[in-house]
Amino acid sequence: MSDNIKIKKLKEEIFRNVKKYYQLSFNNPQEFLPGKTKINYGGRVFDENELINLVDSSLEFWLTEGRFSEKFCKELSRFLDINYCILTNSGSSANLLAITALTSKSIEKSRRLLPGDEVITVAAGFPTTIYPIIQNNAIPVFIDIELKTYNINPSKLITGLSTRTKAVILAHTLGNPFDIEKVKEFCEKNKLWLIEDNCDALGSKYANKYTGTFGDISTYSFYPAHHITMGEGGAVLTNNPKLHRIIKSLREWGRDCWCDPGKDNTCKKRFDWQLGTLPYGYDHKYTYSEFGYNLKITDMQAAIGLAQLEKLPRFIEARKRNHKRIFEGLKHLEDKIILPRAQKISDPSWFGFLITLKEGNTLTRTGIMQKLEEKKIQSRLLFAGNITRQPVFNEMRESNSSFRIIDKLTNTDKVMHNSFWIGVYPGMTSEMISYMIEVLCTILS
Repeated sequence: MSDNIKIKKLKEEIFRNVKKYYQLSFNNPQEFLPGKTKINYGGRVFDENELINLVDSSLEFWLTEGRFSEKFCKELSRFLDINYCILTNSGSSANLLAITALTSKSIEKSRRLLPGDEVITVAAGFPTTIYPIIQNNAIPVFIDIELKTYNINPSKLITGLSTRTKAVILAHTLGNPFDIEKVKEFCEKNKLWLIEDNCDALGSKYANKYTGTFGDISTYSFYPAHHITMGEGGAVLTNNPKLHRIIKSLREWGRDCWCDPGKDNTCKKRFDWQLGTLPYGYDHKYTYSEFGYNLKITDMQAAIGLAQLEKLPRFIEARKRNHKRIFEGLKHLEDKIILPRAQKISDPSWFGFLITLKEGNTLTRTGIMQKLEEKKIQSRLLFAGNITRQPVFNEMRESNSSFRIIDKLTNTDKVMHNSFWIGVYPGMTSEMISYMIEVLCTILS
């Protein structure tokens, strides 16, 4: 028997044992005990296939990007119908790469993001949608959001426009698409880049097309709470070949070479380049055209993600179903709370169920969250609330020069004071959803 056959049989035996391990260690659902069993806002949902892929990848010991990463990118690109996919170590890194790509000298100066240029966004969101703007010496311009959709008020976009505006970056809040038609029209009319932060919205649709496919660049997160997980991980997708090349370079130390890990001389002229003032023939693998980072991922993470991708359609349906049940269970309380509404012509793959207390409510947001925690129900805030009020902005507020606020962030502040959300992730059982509705009705009545 050849070594290859022995290895194949040994791997099959290992995988059988991995499946047995999963059955013994993980496939033993506990009885749900209301008030005693903790209901997390999000979490990993997996079976033996993730473990088998992980072990399969580890046995190869390739470690850095390899066949699993390549296949994951192909499958995600196919699912979303986008040409280019680049994996990163997190969704935050994906946003950093997306913004930094716009500063590349490969982009014509009239459209390049230069120090002091402006990027329109919102203050109600996750910090790392906004941080890369500042980290690239640009100026975030904050526009207020609308209640119910919790996305940017598109009618105010024009008031944020200046001669220094170069881009717009917006997240689809908790999976709810922003008004893509109006935002995209604004960007095209004014020749602005559009970055879709799709980290919380994988599988959401707008006008029957997946979010993340409308902008120049879109970003994704595969943290355990998100729609699919690799543990850590993220991705940047684009249809623009030049942006793809820039982002890949930035992710890999800024090198000019585009060879995949373990491969040399893809361009067939590795020692024939003349770039910068380097000597002719300087090894292209050690030639750098961008100020880059190392934000790559391991093949073991991609192996997990590949198994998760197969489950994505049913994950999306579970999130929609759970969100709808909570909405139906709470709609009789709309005299006291604002319930989330999907953007027109959209079909959200919800990340969470957001609730805002109406004015005059005798209950406080903190008080409600504390009562939920006492009942073993996790809840979360809408991330930074109003990020300009966070301590990281203290010095920037004093200098009053590193960001701009358009009009007043009235609704953003309302969210900061009065909004919270609970989970809708696929790991929640029907009993859990019913219990959350019951507890919220009791607290809010």
